Amino acid sequence: MADPGRFWQVHRGTIVDVDASSGVMREVRRNSGPRRQQSMQPVAIFRFSPTEGPGHFGEWLDARGLPRRLIALDEGERVPADPRAFSGIAMMGGPMSANDDLPWNAPLLDLLRDAVAADVPVLGHCLGGQLFAKALGAPVTRTPVPEIGWGEVKVLAADSADKWFGGRDNFSTFQWHYDIFGLPPGAARVLTNAYNPDQAYTLGKHIGFQCHIEMTRPMVETWCRTGAAELPAQSTGPMQSRADIFADLDRRLGALSRVADDVYAHWEKGLVR
Repeated sequence: MADPGRFWQVHRGTIVDVDASSGVMREVRRNSGPRRQQSMQPVAIFRFSPTEGPGHFGEWLDARGLPRRLIALDEGERVPADPRAFSGIAMMGGPMSANDDLPWNAPLLDLLRDAVAADVPVLGHCLGGQLFAKALGAPVTRTPVPEIGWGEVKVLAADSADKWFGGRDNFSTFQWHYDIFGLPPGAARVLTNAYNPDQAYTLGKHIGFQCHIEMTRPMVETWCRTGAAELPAQSTGPMQSRADIFADLDRRLGALSRVADDVYAHWEKGLVR
């Protein structure tokens, strides 16, 4: 039974024990937000370009106190050898091709195959989804219909797609790609659109995206600045102008983040603990 003469409260970010009669406060612990789950291995986040960081995915992990480790391949970091050092493996986007002969390409593909064999969940955003598809034996090729900007994707009734996407039938997502992946053997296509049919696939607890669900306003602003030459003056089909990309941007990002929250929450269930 609690002592009626004592109670807890938060004082300036610190949880304190207060003696009701004297008003004396004793610090118990700092209230610094979600406590990190230090007993589990971190989620590895592979970054391929300084402009394509974890974005909303990193924010989502931090809000839940899930440990993460950024592996900046763009800064020359080496690919770890053992996927079992991580609770999960995530990959972000990048301007290069999954077919480029880069120093980290072959070691990363090996790591991804080993992760599947070790039941460590993999999550790929755009280039990350292409690299994962290639590791699983699917082709990555140039698309005749590049996509830049906002566009609708349809959720397909396959491999528990309703659980990944919160029961949605479709949603608007962000695109910026010139390559596409084929469907890996044994994987299920779970997102599609009229321009490039393979927009996302699942393989059990693993998922790969062609589109970008991790977007934040700073990322959109940076990409539109550094990639300004790639944007058409007027929107044409799957290629949007800067003006149309920024139209109602905050509402669109908010809706996309809610989709991403559902995806990440389902993926998080498979993390190795």
